[in-house]
Amino acid sequence: MANLFDYDLAFSRNIGWVTEQEQHLLKTKRVAIAGLGGVGSTHLLTLIRLGITKFNLADFDEYACENTNRQAGANTHTYGVKKLDAMVEMALAINPELDINTFPVGINAENMDDFLQDVDCYVDSLDFFVMDVRRLVFQKCAEKSIAATTAAPIGMGTAYLNFLPGKMTFEEYFCFEGCSENEQYLKFFLGLTPSALQSSYLVDPSRFDVANKKGPSTIMGCQLAAGVAAAQVVKIFLNRGDVLNVPWGLHFDAYRNKFKKTWRPGGNNNLIQKLAFAISKKRMGIT
Repeated sequence: MANLFDYDLAFSRNIGWVTEQEQHLLKTKRVAIAGLGGVGSTHLLTLIRLGITKFNLADFDEYACENTNRQAGANTHTYGVKKLDAMVEMALAINPELDINTFPVGINAENMDDFLQDVDCYVDSLDFFVMDVRRLVFQKCAEKSIAATTAAPIGMGTAYLNFLPGKMTFEEYFCFEGCSENEQYLKFFLGLTPSALQSSYLVDPSRFDVANKKGPSTIMGCQLAAGVAAAQVVKIFLNRGDVLNVPWGLHFDAYRNKFKKTWRPGGNNNLIQKLAFAISKKRMGIT
């Protein structure tokens, strides 16, 4: 069926919101996505339907039944199948002309430069608890002047942050230096969601299981995250629209019908963030 595919026709319904020239510019761009779970798989499919054709994709995990509630490639036919393999198959079924570089062992210090080779934007989709690799990939993006965006599924909404070349970095915003692993998790969460819009409707806090590195996540959060991340990618690639860099952030919560624009100068070193960290650390018994 590849001979039936026509790029211009396939993405013609984007035209009007982007010009034909802009659509063809999107076609030339390469996006790196690390992690093809709940949010990463949806990021990929959304960006493909936007007309992006070049990807560097990394994931080492397999689908399991517990992924069914939120991960685009998870179904009874893919349990036990590598997420990377399943998502590449889905991707090529949408656009058989895609140029995809795969990293089936995930990303690490040894392959990071290859993963970011020729990349125009990095879209963060790593598991929440994968902190060392996340810090490294954002560091490398800053060093290589690669724009990076992270849109996290938070409750029934999404919180998103951008890290543009030459501006405040991931480390400068989250302030992880000298923190224990659990302290880093807490700082990451507080930095992502300074407005904490989701906190009022979390019905079972015990489901945040730090010891086993698991937490609740919804399909609504994943879908919303993919939509806003794709919008950031469009603005970055087309050089139009206002792209907010940290310490500015945005949080939309569909359950509460609320949208917040946040500003935390100094990132987690901001007095408000320090107070939230101290209170949360004591309440959670984090050492």
